[in-house]
Amino acid sequence: MLQTLSHPTTLLLVAIALISLKGFNNEEWFNRYTFSINSIREGQWYRMLSSGFLHVGYWHLIVNGISYYFFAPTVYALLGGWKFFAVFVLSLLFGNLFTLWVHRNDNFYSAVGASGAVSGVVYSSILLYPGMQLMIMPIPLPIPAPLFGFGFLMYSVYGMYKNNDGIGHAAHFGGAIGGFLFTALIRPGTLFSNPLLIAALVVPLLLFFWVLNRRN
Repeated sequence: MLQTLSHPTTLLLVAIALISLKGFNNEEWFNRYTFSINSIREGQWYRMLSSGFLHVGYWHLIVNGISYYFFAPTVYALLGGWKFFAVFVLSLLFGNLFTLWVHRNDNFYSAVGASGAVSGVVYSSILLYPGMQLMIMPIPLPIPAPLFGFGFLMYSVYGMYKNNDGIGHAAHFGGAIGGFLFTALIRPGTLFSNPLLIAALVVPLLLFFWVLNRRN
């Protein structure tokens, strides 16, 4: 049950894919809805949401889509509909607010991606169901969900360090923090059920701040 996308989560994934595809084929429209520091400071706050439905290319969309596919059903099944969408939207907004802070001195910074929302969903899922196993072809053995989540954010650490692909890597971390905090708030018992797991999930966040400090 946990591995099957429900109709609402599927519709959200389809919406992200269709909007991203439109952005691939219409640069002017794409630029109108990206996350842009200057534009947001000028009052275009809708970009805080709209940028989460755009991607820089097919690979970016596929990675986020696959991650969403693996983890969204678990959050939806265990929290219910409105709480799942709260995790998604709050993680997206928290990720972009975090990006505003990280790049507060970079007026021309822009980025896109559902990565902040997806990171929040990933961390929420791991807190709710840490024993989850993933089957990813062509790997013949199941992968523990926490290991996947750890790798997802470690990739973001690398992307943040390189800072050359137009992907909102800072939003990955803000989204992960948002999803983590919201889930812990509504299900506080998850924080005490597996303290070693919680510590492991914090490692990529600490590495991110180390990389950020090095860059500054």
